[in-house]
Amino acid sequence: MRLTMTPKERIYATLKRQPVDRPAVTPIFMAWSAQFVGHTYRDYYLDWRALVKSQLGVVRAFNLDQISAISDPWREASAYGMQLDYPPNGVGKPRGYILNGRDDVAKLRQADILQAPRVIDRIEGVRALAAEVGKTHSVLGWIEGPLAEYGDLRGVETTLMDLFDKPEMFLEAGEVLVEKAIGFAREQVKAGADMIGIGDAAASLIGPELYSQFVLPLETKLIAGIHNAGATVKLHICGNVTPTIVHMAKTGADIIDCDWMVPLDKARADVGPQVTLCGNFDPSAVLVQGTPQTVAAAARDCFARAGTPFLLMPGCEVSPLTPEANIRAFCPCQGCQIPDIYKL
Repeated sequence: MRLTMTPKERIYATLKRQPVDRPAVTPIFMAWSAQFVGHTYRDYYLDWRALVKSQLGVVRAFNLDQISAISDPWREASAYGMQLDYPPNGVGKPRGYILNGRDDVAKLRQADILQAPRVIDRIEGVRALAAEVGKTHSVLGWIEGPLAEYGDLRGVETTLMDLFDKPEMFLEAGEVLVEKAIGFAREQVKAGADMIGIGDAAASLIGPELYSQFVLPLETKLIAGIHNAGATVKLHICGNVTPTIVHMAKTGADIIDCDWMVPLDKARADVGPQVTLCGNFDPSAVLVQGTPQTVAAAARDCFARAGTPFLLMPGCEVSPLTPEANIRAFCPCQGCQIPDIYKL
């Protein structure tokens, strides 16, 4: 182990279960980072230049180990033809769904999503991030997972009913969505992403049996495709995936994000020592409403419970309501309130 490692070296040494100079820290910043540099959230997710400025702002201010192109769930949906309204400080609002029957699956297959403006925008953002800090920092690209994307295009409630009433439609569409997502991920890797995140939040709404039957095969195929493109993969499913995480480990994901309600010690027991866990203190009750002292205590507890390999972050996105002092309480930046959390 070198006395001082670059952020990228630190992350990949962690994944290989090698010694590191300090734990790696990889929080999800979106709206908070935009307001930090004077942009609206809409600026951030619609213009790669605002995203890059925002991400560089927080990575440099808080000495983070990874920079990210994560933004919002609607890039692929818009590429498939979905119409959305974009409020200044909120996520996009769909005007209607476009996957209204099995005949619409053919339209998904015909869509050339790599030519869509918002897909191109993310690729350009990744390219700029990699050019700026890719030699020293991990650059995280992002795609939507198969259940989440199907839900975006069809509606979440209808999606859950389809798993019982129209499973053949979900499986047919899912294969198309995975194929297109692999292509999108591949272009981000070509642009400089060394890691791709998969957001499949809807998967926390189903139990382990449905997950294993319908989602696991699709996520496994997706992750294999990303690995073949040359990138590491992290799987991010918001919500309580405690009953499902043992199956998530079978996808081949290198990193599994754990939201705050997942007990890290149980997650470690379920996934084993080879998978890197990432998480997981409460981004609301602890990070927004707590104090620097309670945030640092929660971070220490994560280290104690998660074992290795482990990356530290809140359970999900840093809320735009978060006090800056609370961020400094768990990030390894100059002027951190309680930096001794990294001496564990």
